[in-house]
This record gives sequence, structure tokens and C-alpha cells, in this order.
Amino acid sequence: MKFIHQREQLNEGDLVVIECSQPCNIRLMNDANFRAFKNGGRHSYHGGAFVRFPAKVRVPASGFWNITLDTVTRRAISVTRKPDFKYSIRLVRRQA
Repeated sequence: MKFIHQREQLNEGDLVVIECSQPCNIRLMNDANFRAFKNGGRHSYHGGAFVRFPAKVRVPASGFWNITLDTVTRRAISVTRKPDFKYSIRLVRRQA
């Protein structure tokens, strides 16, 4: 499966705000869960399937986080090309 990926150092309470041109799965994962996700294994994440935007996911703890986006579709997704949709990922830092 191909997906959009961005890795960021985030603080607890920060907000990940995503705009997308079509329904998509949004996952916010730590490094260990991201490795499992990439390898097709069991993983846990914050987020889910979104159809309304902007989608907002709050960061549960400080550290490095992986943000992934992939399309929600019934058609087979190409394993050789990245998903073809417009998106933006914006980070809203928590005020101290």
C-alpha cells in the first residue's frame, strides 16, 4: 500500500490539521507503530477514516510522530504510485 508520510517532533496537546480532496485514512503513530504499519503488522494509532475536513487529531504525548494519509476507496490501490489526491498537513502548536 502506498501512502503519504510526514515525520514531526510534536508536543503533547499539539494539533495536526489535515485538509484532503477526498475521504482518507489519517494515522498518527509513534516510530514503533509506524514500522509495524509499514510492514503490514499490528499497530495502534490516533485518527481514523475521515470524510469531513479539516480533520483534527490531537497529539497525546511529546516525541516524534508519524503522520500518514491514504485514500479510502473500494477500488484497488496501486502499489507502485502514491495516492493521487490533494492534501495539506498543518501543525498547530500548543501555547505554553
